[in-house]
Amino acid sequence: MSDSQINKGVSVISEEVCQQVMGRANAFTAVENVFSAMAKKTAYNFPVIREAIGHADALYGFKSGFDREGMVLGLKSGGYWPSNMAKGLTNHQSTVILFDPDTGKLKSLVGGNYLTAVRTAASSAISIAYLARKDVKVLGMIGAGHQSTFQLRAAVEQRNFEKVVCWNLHPEHISNLAAVAEELGLPFESVTREELCAQADVIITITSAFEALIEKDWIKPGTHIACMGTDTKGKQEVDAKLLTVAKVFTDELAQSITIGEAQHAIARKLIQQSDIVPIGEVINGTKPGRTSAEDITLFDGTGVGLQDLAVAALAAELAEAKGLATYFKL
Repeated sequence: MSDSQINKGVSVISEEVCQQVMGRANAFTAVENVFSAMAKKTAYNFPVIREAIGHADALYGFKSGFDREGMVLGLKSGGYWPSNMAKGLTNHQSTVILFDPDTGKLKSLVGGNYLTAVRTAASSAISIAYLARKDVKVLGMIGAGHQSTFQLRAAVEQRNFEKVVCWNLHPEHISNLAAVAEELGLPFESVTREELCAQADVIITITSAFEALIEKDWIKPGTHIACMGTDTKGKQEVDAKLLTVAKVFTDELAQSITIGEAQHAIARKLIQQSDIVPIGEVINGTKPGRTSAEDITLFDGTGVGLQDLAVAALAAELAEAKGLATYFKL
């Protein structure tokens, strides 16, 4: 923390300011860098705390960590309130708290709702960039909630998709995703889950499901799947047997096998921990990603605290440089 910031106090970066300063390209680079640092063991996440609080059907918790390369220390506090949409709020609510690694002093408070959406989308986009075939044409979206529009916008920047197909548990919510596809100039179709798998070359699952929505036998060779919704014990989006025929990658191994999509295949001893590759290894070139056009690749995006810290630290830096931060002293 510089002397000038110490004099100003703690910076506060609002949701509105985060939206002004943090774009998809910035988020992609920040998350890519932190995945690389995690693979090199220069950044690490602390154990996640995530619990059902017994009120409003909410899940609440903390994700935290330290990036020694980026000198970023902090935590994200928040969770999932499923009834928020009816109140005009997003279901995911969070705040990122950054500390000075040299002194432990509180450094910044950063709105986490928008940043959670863009960093999650950046994560799946990175998986597409490194693992999907170059000639993919059809993008499949399982889920049409708030985060799905962020996922769609980020995904189409990685490949030349020609069509989007979608399934959602509540079909009435699909119109929001359809509107984004239209804005992007992409044909859009609402289909069954089985038909989606038959058409899609890349599939993004972004739901809060606790049961498999995709069966192993529905997936065609060469498909890339980004499982982005499973981040809690018991959640599940795809058939556990699918992980036995896919090359499996993840953001963080420890979370993948305990709270991520791989938890079910691991629990049933269908795969071993050694079968899962951190995507940072692929980014760094120390492990291969896709090795043939026939490979089925699956990215288990559990969502790590270091992602949140990376985008929040960058948002704070950009906001402070542009004079958009506000300050207070404790």
